[in-house]
Amino acid sequence: MAIEILRLPDDAVLLTLQPLRGRPVAVLGYGNQGRAHALNLRDSGVEVVVGSREESLGTATARGDGFVVQAIPDAAAGADLVILALPDEVQPRVYVEQIAPRLRPGATIGFIHGFNIHHRFIEPAPGVGVVMVAPKGPGTTLRELFRAGRGLPCLLAVERESAGDDASRLALAWATGIGAGRSAVIRTTFADETVSDLFGEQAVLCGGMTALVLAAFETLVEAGYPPELAYLECCHELKQVADLLYARGPSGMNEAISSTAEFGSFDAGPRLVDHNVRDRLRAMLADIRSGGFAERMRRDAAAGSPWLEARRRALRSHPIEPAGKVIRSLMPWLQEPTNGSDAPNP
Repeated sequence: MAIEILRLPDDAVLLTLQPLRGRPVAVLGYGNQGRAHALNLRDSGVEVVVGSREESLGTATARGDGFVVQAIPDAAAGADLVILALPDEVQPRVYVEQIAPRLRPGATIGFIHGFNIHHRFIEPAPGVGVVMVAPKGPGTTLRELFRAGRGLPCLLAVERESAGDDASRLALAWATGIGAGRSAVIRTTFADETVSDLFGEQAVLCGGMTALVLAAFETLVEAGYPPELAYLECCHELKQVADLLYARGPSGMNEAISSTAEFGSFDAGPRLVDHNVRDRLRAMLADIRSGGFAERMRRDAAAGSPWLEARRRALRSHPIEPAGKVIRSLMPWLQEPTNGSDAPNP
């Protein structure tokens, strides 16, 4: 199925932004994604208010950035477009308790990920517009590219028009305001975004990649190689190759690596990703499409996330961590990451 890709010439940006002129936008949550959306929209001339809990770190950051910060119900009540930049697992409760009762008639609710709408964990009332603008990258990248005069591609979907029939125009204005029109605004559906995003995260970007790095690290260490060397070969160098893959694609990456590395990739790759792995990938996709993954995540979050927290502790105590700290300490320009994200998109 062909996809519709929209790019906006410079002279079309002002016209596309017009539906948001003079209409307040509330960004609820001020973590990695929320901050980038709020700052980019404001820099595009959009009136933005931030909704956040008074005691949260995001509140202090938003005020430091010059935003008016309100309680979430108050911010939602005053906006025509309400953008949910909160973690997926807390959105349903916050929506029911604090947002839905305060929405303006004909308001539009905007999502950065289709998860809760697709799985019906959030069901907005009739007359509320439901849209999604999902940047294909973390908020820090969204902001950096915007400030450089470039843009991060995003997916745009309209699940339902608002009572005022302007949800579609608001969504496109939102995407334009964060800079996505400079690269690509790709029309899709909540269902397709949710399934493909979760599959990409689990199979490659987060689950598959991390599991492969850890397994390869453990294999070298078990065979007697120094942990620091194993970290360099299996983790540190990953970024350099990923950057080539990102910029040039698979064949372009191969053109930039040594013949030895290229021969080894063709020789070993199919033995590593064999028919058994492909069968597991299909099973993973089926689990996502059936809602099995979403239900497991919902149950764990409702119980206080014991399963997730146990795995976080296990990862922090993995032998790769001290080896990585040694290697990174040799390169002071590599700063320790901060946990400022409020959304699961990588």
